[in-house]
Amino acid sequence: MRVQVIATGSTHTGVVPGFGVPDTVASPPTTYAGWRPRAVLGADSPGGLLLPPAMPTSAHVYAPRAVWTDGHLVVAADTGNHRVLIWDHVPDTDGAAAAVVLGQLDEHSEGPAAGGVGPANGMHLPSGVLVHEGRLVVADAWHHRILVWDTVPTVTGTPPDHVLGQPDAVSVEPNAGGEPTATSLYWPFGIAVIDGRFHVADTGNRRVLVWRDGLPEPGQPADVVLGQPDPCSREENRGAGVGADSFRWPHAFADTGSGGVIVADAGNHRLLRWDRHPETDCAADAVLGHDDFTGHTEFPYVSQAGRLRFPYGVSSADGQLAIADTANNRVLLYASTDAVHDQAPYAALGQPTLAANGENRWEAVGADTLCWPYGLHWWRGDGLELILIADSGNNRVVIWERT
Repeated sequence: MRVQVIATGSTHTGVVPGFGVPDTVASPPTTYAGWRPRAVLGADSPGGLLLPPAMPTSAHVYAPRAVWTDGHLVVAADTGNHRVLIWDHVPDTDGAAAAVVLGQLDEHSEGPAAGGVGPANGMHLPSGVLVHEGRLVVADAWHHRILVWDTVPTVTGTPPDHVLGQPDAVSVEPNAGGEPTATSLYWPFGIAVIDGRFHVADTGNRRVLVWRDGLPEPGQPADVVLGQPDPCSREENRGAGVGADSFRWPHAFADTGSGGVIVADAGNHRLLRWDRHPETDCAADAVLGHDDFTGHTEFPYVSQAGRLRFPYGVSSADGQLAIADTANNRVLLYASTDAVHDQAPYAALGQPTLAANGENRWEAVGADTLCWPYGLHWWRGDGLELILIADSGNNRVVIWERT
C-alpha cells in the first residue's frame, strides 16, 4: 500500500486505502530543523528497495542494527551479514567502502560463525557496537556474548581478545547453557558506557546488566541487575503487569547528561528514565511514549504524534535526545532528555509530519527516507554534529549532519 505525496509544501487529507483511517500526508520538509543527509553507506536504491548481493563487499550492508562514531571512526553492525564494518574516517560521499571487516575471513564472506568456520572468529547477528578508551566492543547477540578487542583492529578478520558471557571463544549457548546468572547473557542486543558504567541490554533475559567500573573482566558478575528481582529470573515484565521496574525487550541506552540513564524498552513501546544511576533493582523515575508506567499498547493505524512503536534505538548529545522509532520509520529529536509521556519532539527525520509513519513515506527510497531504523548514534565535536542511523530496512547506514 502506497500513498502518493503531492507537490512540495502541500498537504492532502484522505483515507489510507485498506485501513479506512484518516491520515495527513505531506511532502517532506526541506530542512528537518537544520538536519540533512550527508552520505549513504550501503544500498544505493533511489526509487525502490535494493536487496543485498549474494557476495557482499566492504561497501555493502544488510539489515544493520547499530552504528557508532567519534567523529574519526565509523563502526557499524552489519547484522544480516554477521559482521562488523569499520571506516577509518567519517565518509562524506555515498557508497564508501569500509577499511576493515570483522566476523568474516574476508570482505566477500557472509553467514553466521564466519560462514560456518566457527564462532572463535565469527559472529551471529551482531547488534551493538562502541569504542571505549580505545577498545572495540561488539554485542554478538545470537552467540549470547560480548566481544572485546583491546585496540580497534586495522586488519580484516582480526579475532577478539576477550569474550564476556561465555566460558570460552567457541561456546554460544544462551546463558552459557544454564539458567541466568549475573555473568550470563541471552540475546544481548545493546551496549553503552555511560558515566564510566558499562550497560548491557540483556534482551532475552528481559533485564539490564550494569558494571560500575567500565568493561568487566571475563567471568566478572554484574554489579546491578535491573528489571528482575534477582539474577536468576528472566520473565517478561517480571512475570506480572507492565510497570516502572520491568522490561519486555530492553534494547539500547542514552545518557541523560545529568547523572542518569535512559533505556529503550522496545517491546513495551516506551523509554524509561532513571534520573540517577541505579545502584540496585528499582523503579524508573519517568516514562516517554505512554501516559503512565502501565501503558504498553501500540496503535499503528492512528496518528503517531506522541506515540512510539518499537523504539529500538536511542542516543543523546549534550542533554538532547534522539529515538529510532523503528516501526514508525522515523527518528525523533527532542530538545531535552527530560521529555515524558506524549511530549512532542522538535523534528521527525524521515517523515513529513509527526502523525505520519509510512515506510519510506509510502513513496520512494530517498536519502532522507527511513525503513525500520534500528540503531543510531548522535555525536558532537570538532565543529561537527552528526547523527548516524542504521536504516535497517533499506540495507544502509545514513550519516546525517546539522548544517
